Amino acid sequence: MSRRVPRSRAARGPALAVALCAALTAPLAVTAPAASTGQYSVTALRFTVEAGGRTCAVDADLYRPAGVDRAHPAPAVVATNGFGGSKSDGSTDAIGKAFAERGYVSLVYSGLGFGKSGCLISLDDPAIDGTAAERLVDFLGGRRAADDGTRADFVTLDRPGDPRVGMIGGSYGGAIQLATAAVDHRVDALVPLITWNDLAYSLDPNNASSTVPGAFKWQWTNGFYLIGEGQPLTEPNLDPSRINSLACLHFVTKACATMRLLNTGSYRPGPTAEMLAYAHSVSPRSYLSRVKAPTLLIQGQADTLFNLNEATATYKTLKAQGTPTKMIWQSWGHSGGITDPASGELDLAQGNLETSYVGRRILAWFDRYLHRRSTDTGPAFAYYRDWITDPARTYATATQLPALDRTFYLSGDGKLVDNRSKVVRGSRTYTNHLIPTSHSESSLAGIAGLPDPGPYDTAGTYLAWTGAPLTRTTDVVGSPRATLRVVSPAAARAQRSGDAADRLVLFAKLYDIAPDGSRTLVHRLIAPVRVPDVTKSFTVTLPGIVHRYEKGHRLRFVIAASDDAYFGNRGIKPVTVLSAPGDTGVLELPVLGG
Repeated sequence: MSRRVPRSRAARGPALAVALCAALTAPLAVTAPAASTGQYSVTALRFTVEAGGRTCAVDADLYRPAGVDRAHPAPAVVATNGFGGSKSDGSTDAIGKAFAERGYVSLVYSGLGFGKSGCLISLDDPAIDGTAAERLVDFLGGRRAADDGTRADFVTLDRPGDPRVGMIGGSYGGAIQLATAAVDHRVDALVPLITWNDLAYSLDPNNASSTVPGAFKWQWTNGFYLIGEGQPLTEPNLDPSRINSLACLHFVTKACATMRLLNTGSYRPGPTAEMLAYAHSVSPRSYLSRVKAPTLLIQGQADTLFNLNEATATYKTLKAQGTPTKMIWQSWGHSGGITDPASGELDLAQGNLETSYVGRRILAWFDRYLHRRSTDTGPAFAYYRDWITDPARTYATATQLPALDRTFYLSGDGKLVDNRSKVVRGSRTYTNHLIPTSHSESSLAGIAGLPDPGPYDTAGTYLAWTGAPLTRTTDVVGSPRATLRVVSPAAARAQRSGDAADRLVLFAKLYDIAPDGSRTLVHRLIAPVRVPDVTKSFTVTLPGIVHRYEKGHRLRFVIAASDDAYFGNRGIKPVTVLSAPGDTGVLELPVLGG
């Protein structure tokens, strides 16, 4: 059924549980929409598709701008929801409206397993979710009709059956774009926001190895799992294609097996290899070689779920293979600002595409690749600076990512020194307890409105190296890197078991210490590490940051035995760090003008 939408059309209000889910993952703040700038109609559609060996329905809304018809076609924009949301949540709905108001045909739909769409939740698997999205591209290209017979003969075509189409969306609605573009090269432009590169890293990160399992991010992961399994509470739906089994209600079996393994805290070789293979298979890192669509990556600095390293890995891969790619590091992500963006930041629900830096970049991207105009799409890399108060100047740009160009050394007296000759010979030791003794964040505190204490570490369970007061303002943009070597006979013995869970776990982080002694852990970001081999040195890549260390402040590098947002060590494993001028740990920073 089609309906004409007036300029003052109000947003549809989702149920509270859906709103919470959408706030977790959707890229847009759920606030009152701005007045429309163009007329459009909305038609609710249903598509029956084959995906993952099941027949299921896809629930969608088609937004058609006034005046767009077969004689006057327009390019299309496709979007779907963040994890736990649907086509009707405030953020996904806002995308349909925003682009329809600007003359694009918009098709927004509920992802498989969400809203009123059928099938199981399969974590944006290209072979399942990507295939379902490909059927929607068929519709836009005129190759198929919706279940009620509706056809789209008003979308710009590059050739018969090949529509001019872009995709946009965040988090779960970001990865689906890459999955779709990997299986359907008719997609012409992508704008993935705050999404992942590798789910193995996202949910079980090891910042020192991509082949050894990491430290299970149990708060974030179990939160999403419960949202998925609880879908009937937020969207009653008796569609049998959405039911797997009593042991795994709404996810595909391999996703449930991954959850069960992670929650055991065990990494036995066979099951662990299967888990990693599955996580990689549904992650862009495994199929980016097939993505040819020009991609504007937008990642959030306030994001402990999918940090800046995820977008950076995708960016580097796409650039290396020649896919047109640019990247923006905006302020908000899953851990902050998602429902209340800073002044001047992108907020599609407020209709501020033309008045926000990121919004203008998105419009230029689609103008270039969907309208095929010679529009300047901006610099290769841009990043938000929270120390700039003028919204018109908060973004800086660069032609490439900053290099690691400032080096510090870990001295035996607990100092962080800028010259190897200043290193004092010495050793220091910490040990873990059977319960966590350090805190970085309560991952879901901001979503649930609960208090979250500031980051802390308990004496005796961490080591810190603190630098001298900085003699000038220092801007760090990118991922710091530390090369470490530790001594732990207990960990060396334990790692012979063959179960990766017995290897040493530690957590690296970088604080900003003010002259009054107050500490800032930038966006509460830390680097979990499961040491590949405790008898050898290892390199830790910390999460990317954009942070100004003011003159007079000090850098403090910390390695801690635990963190209560992650699974940690199995058993007690004391750790000693030795320092000598010719053999000590090294910290490298990407400093602007370094």
